[in-house]
Amino acid sequence: MKKWSVFSLFLAVYLCLCLLAACGAAGGGAAPENPAGGAADKGVQSADVTMVCRVISGGGTDTLLLAKQSGSSGDVYRLKWENGADGALRDGALVEIAFSGDILESFPAQLCQVSSLTVLEDGFDDRCALYFRVLNDLWTVDEGLNSDLTALGVDLSATGLSESERAAVAWAFSEAHGIVPVQGTFAELTEQGYITGEPLEGSDARFWQWTDGCLFSITEKPSEGTTSLNIVRFDAQKWRSGTGAYYFADCTAVQSADGAWDGYQVGSEAIS
Repeated sequence: MKKWSVFSLFLAVYLCLCLLAACGAAGGGAAPENPAGGAADKGVQSADVTMVCRVISGGGTDTLLLAKQSGSSGDVYRLKWENGADGALRDGALVEIAFSGDILESFPAQLCQVSSLTVLEDGFDDRCALYFRVLNDLWTVDEGLNSDLTALGVDLSATGLSESERAAVAWAFSEAHGIVPVQGTFAELTEQGYITGEPLEGSDARFWQWTDGCLFSITEKPSEGTTSLNIVRFDAQKWRSGTGAYYFADCTAVQSADGAWDGYQVGSEAIS
């Protein structure tokens, strides 16, 4: 059996302490699995690294959920920022963050040694907050469809949100209800085995269902006519089986001049 010298043991302990201290400012612990399906950036060693992110939720508090501009599904970050609690930071704001360049690879990821956060004057758009509200409104209708869930499907692929924004909204929604998020379309979730289909007797058709999950989706629709207003039209639904679903159809939201989506109107509702 190989014996350790006193010097070797000292060196090993020293290296371990250096690794543990690398992200001391952002917290420690083992990095859990990334449920959004993407890997957080490993970062680069630099004393002056900046990143532009959108505030997804937590505006007006000291705990922000952020999505990197034009980022991937792994570019979702949690940031504790004491100055955020004064209300200057709103959901939908674009912010530039200066940090050490190191990123703790949890999910949401954490930026190490943040030195400054600057709210950018242009680019405010809280469509993420709008869709988060729509998902929560869907949750509250026909709540039997939400019972006994172990997974919460979210499909925002047919919206104008970026990949990182979609992942952040999915995380915020699932976190609000304490259920693991799974992103994907109906076809993707079927291929992955979440949604299964049982053959119907005497027919080639199948009865599709998600026995322990529910798929929430929003699909944007083309705007009709011309208008000076920025309008988004969409359908939203939650689906658990061929006979268990709820729909918000022909929804409309109007963006104000400052980039805020103050609410939305539902054209009609349906249940199956």
